[in-house]
Amino acid sequence: MLVVAALIVFVTGCTTTTSPEAVLTVPAAPQKYAAIVVDAHTGQQLFAENATAERYPASLTKMMTLYLLFEALQQGRVTRTTPIPVSAHAASQPPTKLYFKPGQTIDVDTAIHALTVKSANDVAVAVAEYLGGSEENFAARMTAKGRQIGMRNTVFRNASGLPDPAQHTTARDMALLGMALRKHFPQYYSYFSATEFVFRGKRIRGHNRMLKKVAGVDGIKTGYTRASGFNIATSYNAGGRSLVLVVMGADSSRKREAHCQALLQRVLGKSLDDTRLVYADQPAL
Repeated sequence: MLVVAALIVFVTGCTTTTSPEAVLTVPAAPQKYAAIVVDAHTGQQLFAENATAERYPASLTKMMTLYLLFEALQQGRVTRTTPIPVSAHAASQPPTKLYFKPGQTIDVDTAIHALTVKSANDVAVAVAEYLGGSEENFAARMTAKGRQIGMRNTVFRNASGLPDPAQHTTARDMALLGMALRKHFPQYYSYFSATEFVFRGKRIRGHNRMLKKVAGVDGIKTGYTRASGFNIATSYNAGGRSLVLVVMGADSSRKREAHCQALLQRVLGKSLDDTRLVYADQPAL
């Protein structure tokens, strides 16, 4: 049974027709928050709030980095054992990272785990330089690929999601990307379900707690920068339902996950129609 800790605000003395149980708090500032829930089978939009508003993707960016890496695998341009060199530029990236030294290499299989589980910035740049010749060229390819799959309002400037004021997306575009990853690369999608991997004899654990908290969740990616807030793109597959949820701009990782769980619970319970969102600094009336 799905166990969900929903952020429900029980309001006393409410003078509107909205029932207390239908009020859902938003754990984010209005200018950062965006969310969407999409039926991955039909493409039907089941819920949306600020879904086409411009937002910073943070490490959700790595979903597109992985898309292009999966494409290279599928086309035979790389194999899972292909060594990817780490340049001085890649090694210099700020955490989160695996702390490579310039000149070291990482095989493709480990690189994928490093991106899905650890969200390693040094690995993202190494992949970009290997496949694109430079991170700048690779970012242009990322943007172009996004246009091909319907991401009309996304521009990538780097492969990691580290802060860049020109790099932006929308919750809708991230949901499209999540669906495209499953549709086009089902043979690689299980990478997004990994919660840990072993690197140089050490067990590296991830921080996508949705994978362990909610039965049916099988990926895909979290992200955070100060400008973006806490983001998550989540895939749910169980009981004949296939959903993609995106929540952007939350105040903390736990609030992000709780809000994502609350939306999932309401979609599965078919109770979203009468849900009213209330920002934390607004009255519930």
